[in-house]
Amino acid sequence: MLGLLAKKADCFERSCFPGHFTASALVLSADGERTLLTHHRILDRWLQFGGHCDGEPDTLLGALREAEEESGLTGLHAPADGRPLDLDIHPIPANPRRGEPEHEHFDVRYVLIAPPGATPRISAESKELRWFTPEEMLATGPDAGLQRLVEKWIRWRSR
Repeated sequence: MLGLLAKKADCFERSCFPGHFTASALVLSADGERTLLTHHRILDRWLQFGGHCDGEPDTLLGALREAEEESGLTGLHAPADGRPLDLDIHPIPANPRRGEPEHEHFDVRYVLIAPPGATPRISAESKELRWFTPEEMLATGPDAGLQRLVEKWIRWRSR
């Protein structure tokens, strides 16, 4: 990630290849006991909210924007330290429809807290939204990166 940042001035743009930064968020309930996930319409699996930075070098702002757009929640906030919970580099297959070659996403992942009583609204990107405990999330068979994120959440909430 540091190499990409040093070598590519446009690394926060989705047009930067062979990879670019993305931002995502594990949205937690106000008590920190559940996470809201999206069943992604195209990828057909449960994921945290996130997406392209669209030129925004402040990945926390990017994660907040994506989480609000995809969850319909307002009033999300980061914990006081505002630091990422996880960093993940994962491959993205080519998308001929968009003219995009196979590339990598350099994902900066945050925890965001929903206000008490928050009611999510499904977006066009999702088949479904649902709150999960860590155990329920692990039972969905997440990929290695999402499993690591959930394990870090478990450690984070017990501190």
